[in-house]
Amino acid sequence: MSDPILEMRRVSKSFFSIKALRNVDLTVYPGEIHALMGENGAGKSTLMKILSGAYRPDPGGEIRIEGKPVRIDGPLGGRAAGISIIYQELSLAPNLSVAENIYLGREISHSGLLARGAMRAGVGPMLERLGADFAPSTLVAHLSMGQRQLVEIARALHARSKILIMDEPTTALSAGESERLFALIRQLRAEGLAIIYISHRMDEVYALGDRVTVLRDGALVGSLDKPQIRADTIVRLMVGREVSSFYKKEHDPQARLGPPVLAAVDITDGRRVKGCSLTVHAGEVVGLAGLIGAGRTELAHLIIGASPKTSGHVELEGRAVTIRTPGEALDAGIAYLTEDRKALGLFLDMSCLDNINLAMLGRDAKLGCMLDRDKARDRANKAFAALGIRAADVGVTAGGLSGGNQQKVLLSRLLATTPKVLILDEPTRGVDVGAKSEIYSIIDNLAKSGTAILVISSDLPEVIGICDRVIVMRAGRIAGEMRRAATSPLSQEDIMALATGMEQLDAS
Repeated sequence: MSDPILEMRRVSKSFFSIKALRNVDLTVYPGEIHALMGENGAGKSTLMKILSGAYRPDPGGEIRIEGKPVRIDGPLGGRAAGISIIYQELSLAPNLSVAENIYLGREISHSGLLARGAMRAGVGPMLERLGADFAPSTLVAHLSMGQRQLVEIARALHARSKILIMDEPTTALSAGESERLFALIRQLRAEGLAIIYISHRMDEVYALGDRVTVLRDGALVGSLDKPQIRADTIVRLMVGREVSSFYKKEHDPQARLGPPVLAAVDITDGRRVKGCSLTVHAGEVVGLAGLIGAGRTELAHLIIGASPKTSGHVELEGRAVTIRTPGEALDAGIAYLTEDRKALGLFLDMSCLDNINLAMLGRDAKLGCMLDRDKARDRANKAFAALGIRAADVGVTAGGLSGGNQQKVLLSRLLATTPKVLILDEPTRGVDVGAKSEIYSIIDNLAKSGTAILVISSDLPEVIGICDRVIVMRAGRIAGEMRRAATSPLSQEDIMALATGMEQLDAS
């Protein structure tokens, strides 16, 4: 192996009395994809912000680039040292062109005027090398998320970066865009670029990682080479317990299956959903699986009235109900957790207290118009305790919480209405493994209490771990169903066979 391009030694960082990092070491080599993992709050982002110059480390540590000690003063110092970081929330200017974004901070000008033609010519070969299907003159506002990700990478390479940090780069990408990004990352590795890859997704780490470093509570707990990269090992390092404790499953619908609570009968929207029927019983966790585009979220939207049905109906506790809006669904006892908590679920600039109580404002009002703040605060405090929401106080803004805690705040809002049916759309997307385990425990406890739960998830280990029964969709239709049993456990292979249509090919 070549000499390391990056060595971080005994790096620490304190924020007043809080020790965010404690003597962390990190070594990265050229032509390596080095995965950095850990729960939210483990110190990953703090370490990378020190490396990129956004934070200054405490005295005593050392950073070496290509064997030479460096002092990185500010983001410009980080870029001068050959370090680029692509944050989860992309930092492009949408009103500027691709070329202008790539040259941002390094613009070419003649006689005080921007030389846009020269900049477009300067980035053309780079975009061509990366396989871009857009022009240097294209406004970033007109690009997809995958294309914007490509612009960020082009900007880093154009600045002759030696180390590229990628923070959860696939969060907003489709499956196809993610695969194209993975191919590009492998290409850059082959060209000698050192890549630090932060992700919560085990499958991405398996597919890309040459080595994995794991942080927990601000400290280094282990580094793994390629042959050692296994889910159980990584999880044990990240959360300090065995992976087998992840999926709490104390509810037992086999022993005492409750009556049907939710039934969708021959529901169609005329486009994406075609004659789908399903039933969920009290105390049962049913998974809705399928490939992206199969119609799972669209079916949920038809059930809760977020989209109009062209035929079919919904039954609740054996009675047909008319539901035209999500508000009517919630009033009827059907709560829906959106897959996009930031855009469609939470009000990030509002307090946790207000977010939790939004669905209860009408019921809490005094004299029909004045809000009962004491009742709202009491409800929020109870939700914090019941769901283990980690924040200083219910008055902090939701936008300042980790992904897992944001998800629990949104879930608290729905649970405040005491729903009969809970539909969870990608309930653990973008949260770390520790928060996932806590959310699984919440789902299990709700099922024990008799709530009927429908879980839409693209994470097959999650579906198998928490669900009693799995309904698989393909091309807008129900392709099949399978039930957990002691003699025939659920399997990813069987689910994928239904999702892809392979079982039909096998039968023929």
